[in-house]
Amino acid sequence: MFRLLFVFILPAFFLQAASVDEALLAAKKWDNQLFRNQVKAVWLDENTFWYRLQTGAKSSEYVRIDARTGERRTAATLQGIGLPEFETLKTSQSQEKIHPSGNGLETKIVFSNRLSKPVRMTWIDARGKHHSYKALPPGETFRQNTFVDHVWLVSDLDGRQIAVVSAKIVPLEVEIDAIPSAAHEGVTSNLKAGEILAPNGQWSAWVENGQLMLKDQRVNKTMQIKRNFEPALPFQGGITWAPDSSCFVVSCAADVTKRHITLIESSPPDQVEPKRKEITYSKAGDDLFKPMPVIVRLTPEGHACKAVQTELFSNPFIQTDHFDIRWAPDSREFYFDYNQRGHQLYRIIGVDAFSANARTVVEESSKTFVDHTQKTWRQWLDKSHELLWMSERDGWCHLWLYDSQLGQVKQQVTRGEWVVRKVLEVNEATQQVWFMASGLRKEEDPYHQHLYRIHLDGTGFKQLTEGDGQHEIEWSPNKRYFIDTWSRVDLPQVIELRRSEDGSRVCLLEKATAQTLLATGWQMPERFVAKGRDGHTDIHGIIIKPSFFDPTKKYPVVEQIYAGPHSAFVPKTFGVLSKQHRIAELGFIVVQADGLGTNHRGKKFHEVCWKNLKDAGFPDRIAWIKMAGASRPWMDLTRVGIYGGSAGGQSAMRALLDHHDFYHVAMADCGCHDNRMDKIWWNEQWMGWPLDESYKRSSNVEDAAKLQGKLLLVVGELDDNVDPSSTLQVVHALQKAGKSFEFMPIIGAGHGAAETPFGSRLLMDFLVKHLHP
Repeated sequence: MFRLLFVFILPAFFLQAASVDEALLAAKKWDNQLFRNQVKAVWLDENTFWYRLQTGAKSSEYVRIDARTGERRTAATLQGIGLPEFETLKTSQSQEKIHPSGNGLETKIVFSNRLSKPVRMTWIDARGKHHSYKALPPGETFRQNTFVDHVWLVSDLDGRQIAVVSAKIVPLEVEIDAIPSAAHEGVTSNLKAGEILAPNGQWSAWVENGQLMLKDQRVNKTMQIKRNFEPALPFQGGITWAPDSSCFVVSCAADVTKRHITLIESSPPDQVEPKRKEITYSKAGDDLFKPMPVIVRLTPEGHACKAVQTELFSNPFIQTDHFDIRWAPDSREFYFDYNQRGHQLYRIIGVDAFSANARTVVEESSKTFVDHTQKTWRQWLDKSHELLWMSERDGWCHLWLYDSQLGQVKQQVTRGEWVVRKVLEVNEATQQVWFMASGLRKEEDPYHQHLYRIHLDGTGFKQLTEGDGQHEIEWSPNKRYFIDTWSRVDLPQVIELRRSEDGSRVCLLEKATAQTLLATGWQMPERFVAKGRDGHTDIHGIIIKPSFFDPTKKYPVVEQIYAGPHSAFVPKTFGVLSKQHRIAELGFIVVQADGLGTNHRGKKFHEVCWKNLKDAGFPDRIAWIKMAGASRPWMDLTRVGIYGGSAGGQSAMRALLDHHDFYHVAMADCGCHDNRMDKIWWNEQWMGWPLDESYKRSSNVEDAAKLQGKLLLVVGELDDNVDPSSTLQVVHALQKAGKSFEFMPIIGAGHGAAETPFGSRLLMDFLVKHLHP
């Protein structure tokens, strides 16, 4: 009798690639391996600040800087740089409200109970969940290690709030010295819900069952305001008083039936039977309010109502029953935004507070769309009767100066084939504006943001930052200085102190070190640029390799996709990028790129998405990946996968509908697979209104029969962002077409179900199963 022993010799590749379990845990070895990469300045006066710096996994130091000279003082303790060990905060002085925690450097907090009764400390986590700690008897102290921006609630043993405290970079000593007044305990004033008090306190107004009520607070007398205008629409709300309390604006509008969708929690933790949850959810094409502002003027003779005629704003895209009103400081005029449904006409409307006559202050129009969510920033310059306005009217996002009284352009402030990204500061006295912009430096990534300054007359344009990377700015309190933190995906943070006047560098504060991170095997992302579909436009992306990368071997390629037109998504700052690297650890090359149709590259680049969300930049992505693979033989383009969530889920499935000759495997998480089924604002912004054939052309449901390749559909049963039925309708269409696919609803999960522990494992198992032979 003998045994035949078979010995299987696995290729070295499979001995190196991480298992799914190992890949899921990989982020732990990358945590806390990046140092000297963050400065949170605490300014002591106009010219001096300090910060705590992490110098190692378990080490830190304190740094004090004289901003005038750049003189640096370091020590292991606060006392070593001339500061007290703790900052004292009395709960009687705390005005914070309960909110979820943020997360920063490690710090300390000490609670000292000065009351005659016990209190309890509760930590509020990043999701707003309360975690109760010990009860603290009178006269005792409770010390706790915590993190900057962690939120702590102090309450009595009956749960009544005493104070809310956010941990600071300076260790806090919290003296629990007083029970708050009744007002702080949540006892409301005599104003009812929705009752709005005039600035002078003499009057208040509110809407009740479609009727407008006015109360004289001096004599406690309430009266109903009668309509003296047509049409006789019900009052809705949005009461906004003029600064001088002489009048207010209220909205009238016909009622609109709002759509509701039903979510089923199949397995609630507190009962056996499922729970039904109904939420308000407007979808593309639904009816919307058409508010009519009404001016109610208070006079000695009575109360006069004047309705504003709606010719200039007859078909608004608005999801509330009233416009947001801004009053001029002199109370003679008020303003509101009118975004015409279809997103092709946008106006700022001004209304005379006496005559109720409406006029156009600013108007934007486009044959495709006005990007109202990103590019309608403004700042009113009331002293000079001007308005600084953001516009894409010349094809690039720039700043324009308006005469707000005449409603005419005075000056285009910035110009060129580049884009203003964000305005940071406007100084009316010096007539200057500081802003972030990208695309000016032709030798750099066009998404890198730098700080610039310009005069409102278009002169004095100056770049204030220098390094080749993405810049983030933190001002000093008097804005004489700024801290400039810049990096790239392949360059750790460089942190500099600069002068706001001319951008000159005072000193280098810190230069991040990534040696310990790289020592774990973590691979630096590679930036790559290739031409897109037109053979002319540069497409920018990144390539991520596994820690065991061997250039003599071949690895399947997996693309992480999100192509929402509201922004651009390839990372630009240095970080661990643990989600992408975890996928790479399975033996994949992970890629990410921003194709045509995404934002921040000018209007022509952006408009590819219009009525065409199914495009998702795929012709550019595929060209980019092929070009990368042409010079990187270790990228195996015979095995290409793709995954994404939400709009990325819609795109991931679309890859197997329209581009299955290139993509072979796709995971679509919580996808908005049919834009008619999704939320109104996002879809009408890019697909237009009224709904037309373009919605069907971009629908994964309509095209389900075209599926080729391996598809995994994931959805959270409690998704309140994208209607879960959108995924179920795709499932139905695939079943009707006789297609093979995998489907996994994740019980109890909301939007982003594939980011849950189970969903993450599911994605990784699926990619390994179908992309590794």
